[in-house]
Amino acid sequence: MGAVDVCPLIPIANISMEETVRLAHILSKKVGESLKIPVYCYENAASTAERKNLANCRSGEYEGLEEKLKNPNWKPDYGPALFNENIKKSGATAISARDFLVAYNINLNTTSTRRANAIAFDLREAGRLKRKGNKLTGPVEKDENGEPIRIPGYFKNLKGIGWFIKDYGIAQISYNLTNIQTTPLHKVFEKTCERADKRGIRVTGSELVGLVPKQVLMDAGIYFLKKQQRSIALPDAEIIRIAIKTLGLDELKTFVPEEQILESFLETDDSELIDMNLRAFSFETASESPAPGGGSIAAYCGALGAALVTMSANLSAHKRGWDDQWEIFSDLGRSSIANQKKLLILVDKDAQSFNLIMAAFKLPKNTDEEKKIRSEAIQAATKKAIEIPFEVMQTAHASFEAIKKMAEIGNPNAITDVGVAALCARTAVIGAFLNLKINCNSLDDKSFVNKVISKGQKMADEARSFESEVLNIVNKEL
Repeated sequence: MGAVDVCPLIPIANISMEETVRLAHILSKKVGESLKIPVYCYENAASTAERKNLANCRSGEYEGLEEKLKNPNWKPDYGPALFNENIKKSGATAISARDFLVAYNINLNTTSTRRANAIAFDLREAGRLKRKGNKLTGPVEKDENGEPIRIPGYFKNLKGIGWFIKDYGIAQISYNLTNIQTTPLHKVFEKTCERADKRGIRVTGSELVGLVPKQVLMDAGIYFLKKQQRSIALPDAEIIRIAIKTLGLDELKTFVPEEQILESFLETDDSELIDMNLRAFSFETASESPAPGGGSIAAYCGALGAALVTMSANLSAHKRGWDDQWEIFSDLGRSSIANQKKLLILVDKDAQSFNLIMAAFKLPKNTDEEKKIRSEAIQAATKKAIEIPFEVMQTAHASFEAIKKMAEIGNPNAITDVGVAALCARTAVIGAFLNLKINCNSLDDKSFVNKVISKGQKMADEARSFESEVLNIVNKEL
């Protein structure tokens, strides 16, 4: 349709679709007004139902653009509606806000494109044409408007077609998943396996083309683990590994998560401490540098406590004879692993907050204006250095519910591990509170100080009580 055919804006993280639509229209207006290029908005940014489908916006392609611009029904959303010399060079473009499109191929142990297509037609939203008599060769049935009648497939927001891949010597089904919320990848895989089996064909594996959001593989891994009645309280990397193996993503070539999972590909790693090995972290703490200090250590203690709860939950979920309770333990472990992840992030955040204070103190103070800026920066950094240990307290405190529950109903062989988890969680809460209080001494906002001290004291008192309760349960079992 144009030199830049389509330009989709796709929300990845920390932005809503509504905001993405707004940005799509800002971009479209800029392209239309500044570059004098006709712009059609499609998908979620579409101005009419007809324009929602990209195929409709593209109809006629570049060759039919001159006539299209003459049609009042196809006046561009932005930019000129006259086919002039500029548009002869640029053509038109389509801009959208849409969900992430996942390109996904499933491998079959056949060379038959026709059979691959038959499976694709079973699943894809467009389905297949309805025919009279013979389902393959009979005349196509039409509605009262003369349009072909289609038998829809199993899934919405799914496109699919079969083809033969000469390099691999197999037939594949090539799918496009245009809404991974309504049509999860693992469901497409399973239904393809089912429909292939009906035709005496076996799915041997699959491949993802390009990048894929992490949640796609997390959802798949969790789904397959639950089918096995296995605990899902596992590190993300292990859940993703389960998904890769079950989907056969490494059949044709090695699947490298760091290169194909979107978040990993885009990730800028700010962490320094949590990626160290135990020895390096220990000696870094022992160095003359004031960070990491007690705040980071408190957060790490909390993370270790949460990890012990998760371990106990997994041992309980998989204990022989306890199969009917696996979901209870899986849920307890899953909540604990969420706390563990958060506390690990806070290990580095605590050290970073200290560095922010040091940076603020180094600001120039030669003029009144510089002194004012420096003072405000110190206060802002100090407040941040209070908020981080407070968050450590909240997260470690939240671990106690699962700790106590595991002490009461968990695998008795792991009871002492639960006891150590309680000690770790209590240390995290009390340790973070000490850091919070000393930083509060330097903050001018006493209303904020009084509020966090009051809440912190309550959590510290409850942590001591929780620890005592859990240790009493543990000691009775020894």
